[in-house]
Amino acid sequence: MGRRAVELWPELPEIMQANRAFMRRAVRFLTSAGIRQFLDLGSGIPTVGNVHEVAQQAAPDVRVVYVDNDPVAVEHSRAILTGNPHTVVLEADLRDPDSILGDRELARMLDLSQPVAVLMVAVLHFVPEEAHPAALVARFRDAIVPGSFLVLSHASTDGQPERTAEHRGLYQRTATPMTMRTRAEIAALFGGFEWVAPGLVYLPLWRPDPAAPVEERPERFTGFAGVGRKP
Repeated sequence: MGRRAVELWPELPEIMQANRAFMRRAVRFLTSAGIRQFLDLGSGIPTVGNVHEVAQQAAPDVRVVYVDNDPVAVEHSRAILTGNPHTVVLEADLRDPDSILGDRELARMLDLSQPVAVLMVAVLHFVPEEAHPAALVARFRDAIVPGSFLVLSHASTDGQPERTAEHRGLYQRTATPMTMRTRAEIAALFGGFEWVAPGLVYLPLWRPDPAAPVEERPERFTGFAGVGRKP
């Protein structure tokens, strides 16, 4: 399936790299803003350059809770993070927020009376409309205090509609079908948050590194990224 996806969309590896680069820039921004707690939903395997590595380089006391519903990813994550006392990995599904927010390990690692950054990076496009993604985001928003943040990236139909249609068709044959959304639909997921500049933009345009080359066709990344702050 992976090989076929890249055949259909040769830029796909570059898009995935841009998504991870956005995540790292957002984490650096948040640690500079004083955030010391991160909840990464749909984290996958926290390999090189992931949330805990980026954040703990800036502030060694940062605490991170990773959440994924794939048992293989969870076991690999726990093996990778052995010996890191400021991280924990939960096997859970973001579509059941109460089980995550009520987890004892989360309560041990994160103090929800203090600001938290909730990361939903490239995960909500795997949540169909019937699972009410906006309500899921709102449940986590309501559980965090003012001064907390939401970090979100999401695949979109905007930019290259013909290619994204092929890609969605490919994912329909897997256990994780994809629901791409328009920019307006993605923006609506930030209800109750205030935008952090520059708002909701194509992946490479969110606070790019000054030394990075200027991206002349950001729409080719067909994904939007943004950070919101809970007032």
